[in-house]
Amino acid sequence: MVHVLSSRTLLRPTDPERSRAFYGETLGLAVYREFGEGPERGTVYFLGGGFLELSGRSDTPPAPGLQLWLQVTDVAAAHEELTAHGVEVERPPLKEPWGLIEMWISDPDGVKIVLVEVPHDHPLRYRPGT
Repeated sequence: MVHVLSSRTLLRPTDPERSRAFYGETLGLAVYREFGEGPERGTVYFLGGGFLELSGRSDTPPAPGLQLWLQVTDVAAAHEELTAHGVEVERPPLKEPWGLIEMWISDPDGVKIVLVEVPHDHPLRYRPGT
């Protein structure tokens, strides 16, 4: 059995500086650590209970099916803040049939990012029957 101690999502962006600006400045993710030097240095961001590492460079964007799920406290506030920073919102906040409020954006390489708000009455916040 594999005993996982920690994990992170690795992205090899086509333009590392552009992606660092998007994740660090536009989304405002806090930096966990940085390593290396120059434009292809690595930057690891906090992602709630996980990490997102941008390092190296790729000639092609990440796999088309790759998506990031980011839970936020207030999707409407995130919508206002991101549009004020010029982020193109692919789908504005909408309450889904499964009860979550979701908004969709993409990073500079087209990686889909869903920002999710879990309403106070949603089962993810409590255990039914308790």
